[in-house]
Amino acid sequence: MYQIKNDSFIRPVIRIAVFEENRNVRNSILQLLKFELQMEIVGVYGNVNEFIENLRQSAPDLVIMDITIAGERGGSAIDLLRKHFPHIQILIETSTEEDSEIYHALQAGASGYIFKSDLKDKLVQSIREIRAGGSSMSPQVAKRVIEMVKRKECPVEPSVVDYKLTVREKEVLTYIVKGKSYKMIGFELNISYETVRSHIKNIYIKLQVTSLTELVAKSINFHIV
Repeated sequence: MYQIKNDSFIRPVIRIAVFEENRNVRNSILQLLKFELQMEIVGVYGNVNEFIENLRQSAPDLVIMDITIAGERGGSAIDLLRKHFPHIQILIETSTEEDSEIYHALQAGASGYIFKSDLKDKLVQSIREIRAGGSSMSPQVAKRVIEMVKRKECPVEPSVVDYKLTVREKEVLTYIVKGKSYKMIGFELNISYETVRSHIKNIYIKLQVTSLTELVAKSINFHIV
């Protein structure tokens, strides 16, 4: 384990810890974030042997974690993190495309999910989306999560609760349920990326959900849109 600190005159906004057993992937993450002045890597670890102690020492705002690190199921590590550090957000990065792994990680409380092949293009954006109050997930993952939710055997009833969503918020939610990315939603509705993020943050609050999986499941199961 080692720690990297930015110049003392720069006060980073986001403290990040990385748990990744592959040295090449760890180095790639470090390279991608080293010039982001609003992000500081406070801990880099090759396993989860001292998971809780590592997090106590590094005190991150966000954890980037390989779902299968050191033989641990990602969901198990997430459960542990959520229990001891409920305020820390979690971005899962992986090369697996197993539906059960994706669903388990998101249900356990991960804030976002990114494929390792997408790190170069989407890592910084994913971190920003999560810290802005949203959930970061590529469209292909979102669509698979939606299909998994639809396949579950659970009662589907129209919602009798008025969540007081605005017309625009309902439009944004409809696109989220269809698996559209923030950028695509902005294009479809002719609004800025930041405006989309603001709407999604408000939707999370009004529907009282904390993850994209929960948001999609609630919207589908109760016919909110």
